[in-house]
Amino acid sequence: MEPGSGSCWFLYYAYGSNLLRERLLLRNPSAALCALARLQDFRLEFGHHQGRTSSVWHGGTATIVQSPGDEVWGIVWKMNTSNLSSLDKQEGVEDGIYVPIEVNVHTQAGQILTCRSYQMKDYVCGPPSPQYKKVICMGAKQNGLPSDYLEKLEAIETNDYAGPVPIMQEIETAIEAEKINSA
Repeated sequence: MEPGSGSCWFLYYAYGSNLLRERLLLRNPSAALCALARLQDFRLEFGHHQGRTSSVWHGGTATIVQSPGDEVWGIVWKMNTSNLSSLDKQEGVEDGIYVPIEVNVHTQAGQILTCRSYQMKDYVCGPPSPQYKKVICMGAKQNGLPSDYLEKLEAIETNDYAGPVPIMQEIETAIEAEKINSA
């Protein structure tokens, strides 16, 4: 990086499948947990970009929508800028599915952090697959998001998709490998 071109880190606010550390690390090895935080005046929704079901998750995927009085809980990850393009790619930015947005989130310690996050464009509301919901709930549990928010996540209706989800196998393999390495 050129000297003086600013920091080589950025903060990323995750509220969907990237709540789960193993999911994020599959493509973005520099991610480090920074804080739990809530995004005020937004709500979590699930949808299909232009009405098309996600080919990765076989259901609706998460997005955030402005909604006064609501809040979304998530995680602030500190990431190396070298992972910015892999994160954008994972979020479907090139394909115009999600757009990067800047959000100000409140940490439990009362700090306000400005983070990069993503919002789905042109979507039709639709339920997530059970596998996608499971990853979000696992991530919320793994990182200790508030229990009332966890209950909300657990209550999300799914589309009952029962076919194969290769990314889910990748994540489960990563979790297993971690168990072995930390044993």
